[in-house]
Amino acid sequence: MFQTRTITNQLTFFQKIRSFDFILLFCIFIIGIISCYSMYSTDGGELLYHSKSHIVRFLVFFVMMIFLSFLNIKFWHATGYLFYIIILGFLIWASFYGVTASGSQRWISLYFINLQPSELMKIAIIVCFAKYYHRTHISDVNSFKNLLLPILILILPIVLVVSQPDLGTSILIALSGLVVLWLAGLNIKYFIYSTLTFVISMPFVIAFLKPYQKLRILTFFNPDKDPLGAGYQIIQSKIAIGSGGLTGKGFLKGTQSYLDFLPEKHTDFIFTLFSEEYGFVGSLFLLILYAIMIFRILRIGSYTRSYFAKLYCFSFAAAIFIYIAVNMSMVLGLLPIVGSPLPIMSYGGSSMLATMIGLSIVMSANIYGKQVIS
Repeated sequence: MFQTRTITNQLTFFQKIRSFDFILLFCIFIIGIISCYSMYSTDGGELLYHSKSHIVRFLVFFVMMIFLSFLNIKFWHATGYLFYIIILGFLIWASFYGVTASGSQRWISLYFINLQPSELMKIAIIVCFAKYYHRTHISDVNSFKNLLLPILILILPIVLVVSQPDLGTSILIALSGLVVLWLAGLNIKYFIYSTLTFVISMPFVIAFLKPYQKLRILTFFNPDKDPLGAGYQIIQSKIAIGSGGLTGKGFLKGTQSYLDFLPEKHTDFIFTLFSEEYGFVGSLFLLILYAIMIFRILRIGSYTRSYFAKLYCFSFAAAIFIYIAVNMSMVLGLLPIVGSPLPIMSYGGSSMLATMIGLSIVMSANIYGKQVIS
């Protein structure tokens, strides 16, 4: 075992390059290229603000991901708590001094980018919990002591994000954390009790929601109640997806998008534009790329020797699946609109940055897969 660790620690640069999961890298790159074409399409076939910003961010963050992949997986384990604390500090700063847009105060101005800390918290919570449960024996996971601190760690960012207000992202942060707890071995009875408590308390929770959040829930159940107001976005989204048919209308030929029937098509509803242009076949191809990406992450998790890396990879793969499922269900009208970006595809520097950091940790787990973290 000692020899294995010594050899792994002395990997040459070319050995590290050969240790990359090139299938995963290829899927990330192809999804990124598709996203750049889709963003170009949202700007009406011109290189305008959204398309230029998205292309530059993807290229910069993709290169950044490759460089961060060379960091030893032990680095992420050692800095797991610090990573969480830094992002939590950013969340607190955003709540008091952040940039306000569309009624929400959730961004920090870094001059070259408006950083949304809540997006980075989706990754930070997984890294933090993976470190926490790395040395926790499965028989001790359900003890009160080992349950109280993780719940506190999870609740703090959720409360801050809800107060911004950003209910959708807070739900995704909660799901990211709960996935790790599930994989760490938390008893299913706690999830059942929590679900029952949530369902019972729903009438009281709804009373504290903002008016636009209540309207989103009502619109979900009956979009036709206000077809030119709250229900407009989801109605147009379903029309656009349905009009794409089997093979789509073609690149730059989406009528719903180009005639501006579809607002916010560059952010959370990018899949709607893509579906209209490339139809069922194109959408299936994109889903296959995402499926391969998730499978490769799970594969890396199954082969790595570090329990920290295993827990992180499995949790991150599950979180990516949740983000994709929530976004696509949202644009199809199967879930209320919650403001969930489609990984890599949607416009947004913070979301892209968080996803690339998450993928770089996965790649690091693959490169240093033979290491055992004590």
